Amino acid sequence: MRVDLKDRVVIVTGGGGAIGGAMAEAFAENGAKVVVAGRTLKTLEAVVDTIKAKGGEASAVIADVGNRDSAANMVEETVKLYGRLDVLVNNAGINGGPDQRKPIHEYSDELWERIINVDLNGVYYCSKPAIQQMEKQGQGGNIINIGSIVGLTPLRLQCAFAAAKAGVFNLTKAMALELAPLNIRVNGIAPGSIMFEGTRKLFYADPVKAEAMMSHIPQHRPGEPKDIAGMACFLASDDSSYMTGTINVVDGGWICGYTRDF
Repeated sequence: MRVDLKDRVVIVTGGGGAIGGAMAEAFAENGAKVVVAGRTLKTLEAVVDTIKAKGGEASAVIADVGNRDSAANMVEETVKLYGRLDVLVNNAGINGGPDQRKPIHEYSDELWERIINVDLNGVYYCSKPAIQQMEKQGQGGNIINIGSIVGLTPLRLQCAFAAAKAGVFNLTKAMALELAPLNIRVNGIAPGSIMFEGTRKLFYADPVKAEAMMSHIPQHRPGEPKDIAGMACFLASDDSSYMTGTINVVDGGWICGYTRDF
């Protein structure tokens, strides 16, 4: 999606992953200066190299969003690099693997705490110093929180992920209410089933599993990281200037209801 983001400074957490990387690249293609943040330098640098090879501007910053000091340092490093911060994309998130997905009475307390800390606390930890920086600049700003349709319509055996993402969406609305006087807009994105290496192995490598997954999707296909990147660029741009507190579902129609007759 082509929008005008020229010279805006954007942080993308979880920037080394498939969706985070796609967003970082899309922001750069639209003129932004991008900080690709995350825990693994190798994957962050791969995204930065791709952006630079296309003539864009980007830097890698190590950050653990589940640690408030690390989150604050991420914002500080961004300002040192580019002098300001205009857009924060809270994308970093984790979920339990297939063997960890259990009903709540059998669920791991440790896994619960880890998912809540990264997926929900991380949004708070990153947003707070980002908002303080935006307020200091006095020119408004933009925060985009990446959740999941599981935060709107829970799936079984994912209680922590469902709770965290539901929390992210209500936090998004609370932030939008509080930050509107500062001209800081806050919106959310709820991705459905998005195809990348992890989901391909988990859901789409086996034709039977793939058909079962796509039977939930009216468009009968998974989405792609670029679908989320396009929405993020729109929300970061002035084209969405009258939008705040919204949760934008990108799921091929999954949460509309059943796709088959009974």
